[in-house]
Amino acid sequence: MTAVDDRTKIEFFENLEVPEGWRVELLRGDIVMMASPDRIHNWIVQDVQDQIPRDRWDRLQTQDVDIPGEPSEPVPDLVVYERGIITGPGRLIPAPAVTLLLEVVSRTSASRDYTDKRSIYAAGQVPAYLIIDPFEAKCVLFTEPIGAGAGADYSVQRTTKFGDPVPLDLLGVTLDTSGFQTLER
Repeated sequence: MTAVDDRTKIEFFENLEVPEGWRVELLRGDIVMMASPDRIHNWIVQDVQDQIPRDRWDRLQTQDVDIPGEPSEPVPDLVVYERGIITGPGRLIPAPAVTLLLEVVSRTSASRDYTDKRSIYAAGQVPAYLIIDPFEAKCVLFTEPIGAGAGADYSVQRTTKFGDPVPLDLLGVTLDTSGFQTLER
């Protein structure tokens, strides 16, 4: 894909009229549409958000993230960055400002969350990426991003089952997962 193609797709994406009840993301040049999430999904996001102290961290749901060098504008379920680091209006949060991104797996997002977004977020050098999977009843925390582009990844992975605490050291928080509900496939 050329730079002109990337700009055209980004312009198209930014002007796309999305039907009510749908969300849309740009992932490595592909426009991905998905239905609104399940209530359990939203309750998990809300629970995580409530455990991250607001006096130190901004915690935004479904905020677009700008990944430098990537034709991607993902929309994570939760974006966490140091309070006051971003000011003023705008649609995009620059990935270098982000401390943690959270995705809660839905029926159709598992492959994107575990593979595509993992690489995209690592390419953006996001220090921590947390996947919460209500189908598998587990949390997977990725830290220490390495590499660039499609070859980017995280060098550290920690998997925790629901009910066990998840240390989010970069935030100074230990996440209580005991209230997370599960979903059947």
